[in-house]
Amino acid sequence: MTKTVAVIGAGIVGVSAALWLLRDGHRVILIDKAGPGEGTSHGNAGVLASSSVLPVTGPGLWLKAPRMLLDPNEPLFLKWSYLPRLLPWLWRYMSHANADAVRKRAAAIRPIIGDSYNDHVALATGTGAERWLHAADYIHLYKSRAAFEDTGFGRSVQRDNGFECELLEGQALRDYDPIFSPALTCAARFPGHGRISDPGRYVKALAAHAQTLGARMITGEVTDIAQAGGAVSGVRIGGESVACDAAVLTAGVWSGPLAAKLGVRPPLQSERGYHLELCEPSVMPRAPVMVASGKFVATPMEGRLRLAGIVELGGLDLPASEAPFALLERQIRAAIPGLSWKNTVRWMGHRPSMADSLPVIGEAPALKGAYMGFGHDHVGLTGGPKTGRLLAQLISGRTPNIDLAPYAPGRFH
Repeated sequence: MTKTVAVIGAGIVGVSAALWLLRDGHRVILIDKAGPGEGTSHGNAGVLASSSVLPVTGPGLWLKAPRMLLDPNEPLFLKWSYLPRLLPWLWRYMSHANADAVRKRAAAIRPIIGDSYNDHVALATGTGAERWLHAADYIHLYKSRAAFEDTGFGRSVQRDNGFECELLEGQALRDYDPIFSPALTCAARFPGHGRISDPGRYVKALAAHAQTLGARMITGEVTDIAQAGGAVSGVRIGGESVACDAAVLTAGVWSGPLAAKLGVRPPLQSERGYHLELCEPSVMPRAPVMVASGKFVATPMEGRLRLAGIVELGGLDLPASEAPFALLERQIRAAIPGLSWKNTVRWMGHRPSMADSLPVIGEAPALKGAYMGFGHDHVGLTGGPKTGRLLAQLISGRTPNIDLAPYAPGRFH
């Protein structure tokens, strides 16, 4: 049965859901307070990181985190004034910093991100957005073989989930890509990945195609979801009510207040991410590169090199910090000696970080016709197309071919 569906949030998850719903024959209203691709979907690293099944909360984080917070050369920052508000969430988050939780999360997230490039191909083909979609390796760079060996537990978890890497050392690494510092002697090459060479324009092009298929675009903030008889009847945007048969909440880190009105209180915080774009760089890496010592990614974009990473905990409202931008510049100068560029562009945004590092995907337990898709941490771009397709399947009354229990909104009901 054809439905009118309001999609709240026009990042990669919301736009993906909108396109798959339109292809299923539904009417779609796409709503965003700033417009398509203006938030985290604009500023991410641009990597389709299928092998990134490991959460930030790895074993040993309890011991590493305090030292990292005190070292200006480590990629972890905290707005100390925000700590009292953060503590309840932080305690739940750190409770998952153990091997068993890592294995559980990896197995649960793999069906969402494990075939990301092909998921994007299925989403973008014929939309005009495919011009920004590229197959690529994903490279992890290390200072030494010992540093690579230290990641043995993580690589074993990746291997258990189907991701094998090729070790590149010495001349093999130079033959693959000669631009990196000789101090970086070892790399892990993960084939079968992808990159988006302009994530913001990519999402905007997908949204524009959705409009050509009949989607109605509204710029505004949804303040409530109306209901009648225990089911969704509309959404409220400011003082206006817009009728619909179903609503999909895909507003990233801003999803919490509306989710609470639907009876779900997700343990959701902003993990503030930074990027620094180097315009017209003198050299460009062959593929997206994770520089392991700095926990940042350097991704080739159109006419620029984007450096993205850094974790800063500090909520939604405090201003950006200077130190993360300075750290990214120091790190790239060390990784690629002699690199020059014309000018830089700075950005800070908000990753939707869940205490259990798993997204919320599915129907709200207390209201028929209300669905959710948010909380993807570092892999929103990677998992967006699959999440959107799953949501469209649920709304269309089809049973997805994966178990959605790990992502159920009801786990926070």
